[in-house]
Amino acid sequence: MLAAILVGLVALEHLYILVLEMFLWTTPRGMKSFGMTKEGAAATKSLAANQGLYNGFLAAGLVWGLVHPNGQTGQSIDIFFLICVLVAALYGGATAKRSIWLVQGLPALIALVLVLAL
Repeated sequence: MLAAILVGLVALEHLYILVLEMFLWTTPRGMKSFGMTKEGAAATKSLAANQGLYNGFLAAGLVWGLVHPNGQTGQSIDIFFLICVLVAALYGGATAKRSIWLVQGLPALIALVLVLAL
């Protein structure tokens, strides 16, 4: 149960990132979240929307694993997508902003450990 809750929270986090990157990138909230200026946000709006779409795919995959009718298959799906989130967080933390390791990577790692412990 705890594993499913954490997987759900990771999925919600990535849905929130989708909204920030696809729809709020040039708003004060979006710019503050990503440390962007108006000019920088305007220049990278289409790139951010693309990133947001990928975050949506991660969230969709995690939800798919949670609702899959076969529990073992659902677990395998969640393992795959949690590893994808971890890889993305490791890369993002190394190349963009170190806080990504904590904000995205740590919750995914904890969820993965719990899913694997089932």
